[in-house]
Amino acid sequence: MITFKAVLQKFGDKGEKTGWTYIDIPEKIAQKLKPNCKKSYRIKGKIDEHCIKGISLTPTGDGNFILAVNASVRKAIKKIEGAFVKANVEHTEELLSDAELLECLKDEPAAYDYFKKLPPSHQNWFSNWVKNARTQTTKTKRLAIIVTACVQKLHFAEMIKMYREDKKLIQ
Repeated sequence: MITFKAVLQKFGDKGEKTGWTYIDIPEKIAQKLKPNCKKSYRIKGKIDEHCIKGISLTPTGDGNFILAVNASVRKAIKKIEGAFVKANVEHTEELLSDAELLECLKDEPAAYDYFKKLPPSHQNWFSNWVKNARTQTTKTKRLAIIVTACVQKLHFAEMIKMYREDKKLIQ
């Protein structure tokens, strides 16, 4: 765990990040969390006394990173732009995929290889779709759809769009 103090900042006119509230993570701290990493990675820990998990640090291109602090976190810590916060964070492993999904994908090596090449957040979309099935029948249908989609090298949105036409398959 790395502990440091930071100021909540807010982007002005910054493209898609306009209006974001964030904490600046200097390169020195980012390197302690995950050495030699220049891409986004997930962390967990606390901002003040509020637990955070599944949040990614975003690189700024100069070795530094930012940690977006959304409205629910700001509300929980009762702080706004300009306030000091205490961050206590550590690198966490990437998202874990549903075990049953991985087992099915391994039966089709091409599907498994494609799935493992997807970014963890994209793997998570497939995994959550399986986990959120209300019945075993729906779960089984979704597993079959995902394996077929991965063999065809379809991203999640492409798969949903393709199969939405057949209302019997998507539930």
